[in-house]
Amino acid sequence: MTGNGRVHFGVTLPQIKRPWVAAAEAARAFESMGYDSLWVCDHLYGPQSPQLPILEAWSMVAAAAAITERVELGTLVTPAGMRNPAHLGKVIATVDNIAGGRVIAGLGGGWMPREFTDFGMPFLDTGPRLIQLEETVDLFKRMWSDEAEVTYDGQYVKASGVVCQPKPPRPIPILIGGAGERVTLKIAARHADIWNNVAGHQAALEHKIDVLHRHCDAVGRDADEIVASQQCLVTIAPDAARAEPMADQAQRIFGGHMGDPKGPLAITGTPQRCAEQINKHIELGCTMFVIEFFGKDTQEPAQLFAEEVMPEFR
Repeated sequence: MTGNGRVHFGVTLPQIKRPWVAAAEAARAFESMGYDSLWVCDHLYGPQSPQLPILEAWSMVAAAAAITERVELGTLVTPAGMRNPAHLGKVIATVDNIAGGRVIAGLGGGWMPREFTDFGMPFLDTGPRLIQLEETVDLFKRMWSDEAEVTYDGQYVKASGVVCQPKPPRPIPILIGGAGERVTLKIAARHADIWNNVAGHQAALEHKIDVLHRHCDAVGRDADEIVASQQCLVTIAPDAARAEPMADQAQRIFGGHMGDPKGPLAITGTPQRCAEQINKHIELGCTMFVIEFFGKDTQEPAQLFAEEVMPEFR
């Protein structure tokens, strides 16, 4: 995990409409390129349609853990109430054992009702879902600690005498994802090792970090204990003539879902310009990046980024 000012570069694995063999190839390739972490989204349905094939997140993380050696692995993000929380805590602890202590538990409130209700889990209103998120973090920390048995009686999370063995090899870092200023960032201030700003709010990064720091002050937490991370779409090409049409295409395809590809903090263009944009984030206090590369074959832009951008920050 990022610490001591080191810049951390993570990258997403192919997951939607792609077979596991493609994700496995990418995992090995990204690790060899020098990326720090590999990430998957945690949806049971493709965001565009339930019929869209998508590989299940924690199965992917476990499989990627078994074929890699160095990179950290995480979800961006797991909705806390989409699975039974105690069962999920056991799953994550097991995956971290497979990985030898390389898992980052990315958690959020969730937003797609059918991937809860179709699988037998209630989709609560926003306020209760966020209480559920905080209670899930509380439960996980106890399950992964030295406690032999854990009983938890929260408003929305229950567990009775749960045993979690073997314990994770290290204290699993908790990432809280989301940009909600009143509640989500307060939960991050209380519990997160990493806070991730979603791509759609990239342009507001400075303001979101300021809100997070104010919540830290309110709860008596040192804000420097929390790594600020940015989910980002990266469009990179060897020269501006090729990079500019990619940004236009990304804007048409994603709209604002992955941020504005031409916005003030957008990481787009030549390697030199991408490095300049990363420095803007660092100046705001963001030292971790979870990158989704634009393009059908993401390994090609990832290789260019690894060779010509990442060395500037090592």
